Amino acid sequence: MNEHTTRPKVALVTGANKGIGRAAAEQLAGLGMTVLLGARDPGRGETAAATLRDAGHGAHAITVDVTDPATVQAAAQAVEERFGHLDVLINNAGITGSGQVAPADALDQVPSSVDLDMVRRVFETNVFGVIAVTNAMLPLLRRSRAPRIVNVSSGIASLTAAGDPAGPLAALPASAAYAPSKSALTALTVQYANELRQEGILVNAGDPGYVDTDSNNHDGYLTPAQGSAVLVRLATLGPDGPTGGFFDENGPVPW
Repeated sequence: MNEHTTRPKVALVTGANKGIGRAAAEQLAGLGMTVLLGARDPGRGETAAATLRDAGHGAHAITVDVTDPATVQAAAQAVEERFGHLDVLINNAGITGSGQVAPADALDQVPSSVDLDMVRRVFETNVFGVIAVTNAMLPLLRRSRAPRIVNVSSGIASLTAAGDPAGPLAALPASAAYAPSKSALTALTVQYANELRQEGILVNAGDPGYVDTDSNNHDGYLTPAQGSAVLVRLATLGPDGPTGGFFDENGPVPW
């Protein structure tokens, strides 16, 4: 029997010890995948993984700080040694820079007065960290029959929506850090999709929506499970699925 038809699918989710990342890991585990919960804090990662194992799922914590090349490479080596391949990568780890995506905190990101060090930190995690993890995991993804990469973006990354003076985003404080970092991430998604299309590696960006998480002081109206559903859908696309797209729960998001 072909090895590829019997081995379990393996999925890595970064920033998976809580919130949207943890919910995505739970849903992928529910589909029968072995999930690797990436977390900067080994203890928190193991606690989350143990909860899934207690529920009968295959789950393992993996220490990875997307801004630390050493931990990224160590994570790739650990996946190589234990599983030899990777089927799904969800680049979920991200930071807002100002603590929370809420009007009071977002004022710290107004372009005319933003702290450039904050902007660098946000891009280091939300953009450069995605490149680092994706490139480290690509050799493992290339061993999958149906490799999928999902980058977790945000509705505020839509230039079409943000540029509409009558739209809902116009009422929010302008952002020189978080919003542009997510716009850059969706653009980066297209570039990866273009490069990897011929290899059958589908790469898409997902917008979970306004989810109840720490980043908005739990003000969101969607549960993490609801928000992560689009990510799981993109992670399990069939061979004829889209690549290089930006989607939320309702379908394509305008760029």
